[in-house]
Amino acid sequence: MEETGISREDILSILKNAKSEDTSYDRVLSSMCTYPHEIAVLAHTQFIEANMGDPGLFPGTYGLEKEVLKMFGSLLHHNNSPEKCGYLTTGGTESNIQAIRSMVNARRDIKHPNVVMPESAHFSFDKVADLSGIEIRKASLDNTLKVDLNSVLSLIDDNTIGLVGIAGTTEFGQIDPIESLSEIALDRGLFLHVDAAFGGFTLPFMDIEYHYDFEVEGVTSMTIDPHKMGLSTIPSGGLLFREPEYLDDLEIHTPYLSISKQYSLTGTRSGAAVASTYAVMKHLGREGYRSVVDQCMEQTREIVSGAKALGIETVIDPVMNIVALNVPQADDVRKKLLDDFGWHVSITRNPRALRLVIMPHIGSNTIELFLGDLEKLV
Repeated sequence: MEETGISREDILSILKNAKSEDTSYDRVLSSMCTYPHEIAVLAHTQFIEANMGDPGLFPGTYGLEKEVLKMFGSLLHHNNSPEKCGYLTTGGTESNIQAIRSMVNARRDIKHPNVVMPESAHFSFDKVADLSGIEIRKASLDNTLKVDLNSVLSLIDDNTIGLVGIAGTTEFGQIDPIESLSEIALDRGLFLHVDAAFGGFTLPFMDIEYHYDFEVEGVTSMTIDPHKMGLSTIPSGGLLFREPEYLDDLEIHTPYLSISKQYSLTGTRSGAAVASTYAVMKHLGREGYRSVVDQCMEQTREIVSGAKALGIETVIDPVMNIVALNVPQADDVRKKLLDDFGWHVSITRNPRALRLVIMPHIGSNTIELFLGDLEKLV
């Protein structure tokens, strides 16, 4: 740090130059994030100093958080005072860590606990294992890339404290058989966490029959991310438990704050993200989100159709706006798409395929350009 500061104009110039080096979303088909809605950005800037880690100082913002939790509850069939059963997190990673931490703390009688989840589970669960020392057991997938229930059953033992299912897997957008996992969890007395970080703002607005949330009896906690398909600002995540008592297993004493206990992982929490999420959910409503999801699914169908015209099949029929294209030498194609044409795509692990996430910033013109460049490589 310099002894003497520099001018506002110079700072803004430096920031503008740095921003110009960032990747525009225009050619990004690999990310589950997108441009936030303009009203989310406006709300974010108005609450920039609000700290939900000390909510007694910011009762208005804290009230907005309770309203957001109620709206989460309405999306996820949570009818037991959802405003008392969770909080807004920094995103899916924190939510998943906290859900597993709650399981572990609730079962302190188990000295060497393990949790069973699909191979398709997000890497945040590996962070849980690294942080807590808990054993993460990964069940294999079936031929539709859902978790294999026989594999799940084979991994459960006397030290198993919980299961995890995914509603919108990161790589393929697939939905695990949550109802069947629920039956296992209820039969064995296990917790069941559903990671709907992506699907939570997609599935409620699609005309499909999936039962994956709190209407399924065995589901004890859920992750949902507003800063993905919810169009909120980063960092905006959500964690909901079925009962408020589950939060008790996360609480620690905070003697010098405006509250006596805190249950979040981070001490300081962004009130701006709370306001942003409240604003965009209230502004769009179900009708607005349905329109956003409809648009993404239309673009998804368009890119699948265009790929098939090139002789490229999908690994599975897309369930939501995530597409895995079965292209030969997928890693080489990905590199050439970036190096030659500036497209950012990603690769699934097993099988190796070209992964595309069709977010709201992707339009028909973008898809046409991408397919034209893909054709040159295949």
